[in-house]
Amino acid sequence: MSQIARLFWVGTAVLSVVLMAVNLSYGAEREKLTIHIDASSPAASFMPDEAFGAGLDGLEEDELQSTYSPESIKVMASAPYRRLAYRLRPELGVEAWHWNEAGSWSDEVKKEGYWTSSDKAEKPLLKSLGYKLPRRGSTIDQAGNDGYSRLDDGNKRTFWKSNPYLDAHFTGEDNALHPQWVFIDLGTRRNVNALRILWGEPYATRYEVQYWDGKDSHSPNALVAGTWRSFEHGRVEDGKGGDSLLRLEDDQVSVRFVRILLQASSGTAPQMKDVRDRLGYAVCELFMGVVDRRGRFQDIIRHSASNTRQTIMIVSSTDPWHRASDRNPGSAQPGFDRIMASGLGRGNPVLTPVSILYDTPENAAAEIRFLKARGFPVSQIELGEEPDGQNMSPEHYGALYLQFAKVIHEVDPTLVTGGPSFQSEVNGWDTFADESGERSWMKRFLNYLREHNRLDDFGFFSFEWYPFDEVCSPPAEQLIAQPFLLKKVFERLQDGVPRDIPWIISEYGYSSFAGRAEVELPSALLNAEIVAQFLTLGGKTAYYYGLEPNEPIRELYQCAQQDRLWGNLMMFQKSPNGKAKWLLPAFYGGKMLTEEWAEPVNAPHQLFRAAVMEGDTIANDVTAYVVHRPDDQWAVMVLNKGDERIELGKIRFDGMGTSGIDWRGPLDVIQYSPLQYTVLPD
Repeated sequence: MSQIARLFWVGTAVLSVVLMAVNLSYGAEREKLTIHIDASSPAASFMPDEAFGAGLDGLEEDELQSTYSPESIKVMASAPYRRLAYRLRPELGVEAWHWNEAGSWSDEVKKEGYWTSSDKAEKPLLKSLGYKLPRRGSTIDQAGNDGYSRLDDGNKRTFWKSNPYLDAHFTGEDNALHPQWVFIDLGTRRNVNALRILWGEPYATRYEVQYWDGKDSHSPNALVAGTWRSFEHGRVEDGKGGDSLLRLEDDQVSVRFVRILLQASSGTAPQMKDVRDRLGYAVCELFMGVVDRRGRFQDIIRHSASNTRQTIMIVSSTDPWHRASDRNPGSAQPGFDRIMASGLGRGNPVLTPVSILYDTPENAAAEIRFLKARGFPVSQIELGEEPDGQNMSPEHYGALYLQFAKVIHEVDPTLVTGGPSFQSEVNGWDTFADESGERSWMKRFLNYLREHNRLDDFGFFSFEWYPFDEVCSPPAEQLIAQPFLLKKVFERLQDGVPRDIPWIISEYGYSSFAGRAEVELPSALLNAEIVAQFLTLGGKTAYYYGLEPNEPIRELYQCAQQDRLWGNLMMFQKSPNGKAKWLLPAFYGGKMLTEEWAEPVNAPHQLFRAAVMEGDTIANDVTAYVVHRPDDQWAVMVLNKGDERIELGKIRFDGMGTSGIDWRGPLDVIQYSPLQYTVLPD
């Protein structure tokens, strides 16, 4: 007799039902629900020590001490998660990361250039810092967003410069295969016929100016319906640098987005001391507008050293050159010793970042040597942070990825490199089309690795999952939508990303913006469903974002219900003195997931698919996730995302015969709902 049948008829097992609900208001009566469990074969399996994780991120420098005080670490250690992901905020802020403040500059006399942290430390590394890049080209970043582009800052002495590691000197490929680019967003359609470029050094000797002919959107990666067209006189074959005014069209053209493709470099530098000084492209200032019949040029670019007042610029890459004076106290990270010695990862390997978008391979190699010398538990190295969200092309990321993976594996060939830690994108990860029309970011990145016979360097796939940008909407509608969104992501990536490598959610939570749902019951429901569904779909590890004690903040202001704007991703709310004080639903929901639904031992758990039926109809507002635990118990997690009380009728195991088997053994019920938790909105 099969194991399941034995459990039912002998009654030796216990079925645990873990119930979670938004609220239990007594609305219209509903038909009793039946949970159908497909017991024919497991959908997936997981190990708790691998599956359940949480992330630690950057902070203000003056917050580090209180956040990582012994008292706070003790509170964080009470969280139910088994692994840590170390997130990398400086990379999101277009900053270089000094993971060790001891180290050396390429120009040690002036304390500037390209930084390499020391692979040794005389004392524990308790903090690390970000350094703003003075050759920045993009107006907007994904962190503090307090920087600005040097392409239209109104200062002709400053300049943007592309990343020298994307030059043929390092890639070994013709620069035309990796054209750098500048993307100008005029904000609305404007009439133009001319572009003025004040070049720095090195300058472009061959370049092309294009405009977007199609439906406008908010970023390069979102441009779908249309194509890039070259201006009639937009191609330059023998650029000389200096101050160049191009008459792009005989007549005016109405455009919003303009792209300058830089295809060949002069290879010059004003005072060449380092080969990297003469690699790539440098532009001091851009001007665009109309040349009238009298030859007078009218500029429509807004020039300002402020990202809220200048015309938006986006660039393909940025030179990691910087100075000691560029240190940003608002961009601090807990140091490696502080993280690894905290005990928060319970001795399991930490998902460890290496900065590649704004860093050097030398600094990456030194980081790996340091971690090995310290004996820290590290096995997976995540390369880069949200390159798609920073509008990096997959080929540029691929070229950097291979350089950094190479030096990492030269230090330790056993380490597994992966990424790219995608920014959340519920509609899939696309970029503007290449010459063949391919828009899939991952397909193009993987094709690049494949063409270079380096696909083995891609050992895991990681992405972030914050499914909702709109924090003002009713939570019930969003909770019902989430499973369909995550399933869609898996379906879109099936034909590109290998399934024989681990898939990792490197961060997850309700939204990347602050909202009230994050500190109320919807957060517990959503977090539990993300993890359970992800594991059932075959995912390996999911890292909750919000382990550090925090406080409610208000980021957005366009909500009719203003109290919905206060919130944060956190499981511990801290008191005014900075210490963790209150436990939030994310904490209790995590405990139910990891200790009631799953057994808190590191042994195989089998997952089975389930459907919740209301009569003959699937109840989309109620979902169930089923695990057969190593203690021989079955656990059914039932998530009620609607605003009505539900009543369970039967739990039925299908696949055991023509009619299935109803559960007849003992039953444990563990509930989390408004009977256990409410929050005061103010």
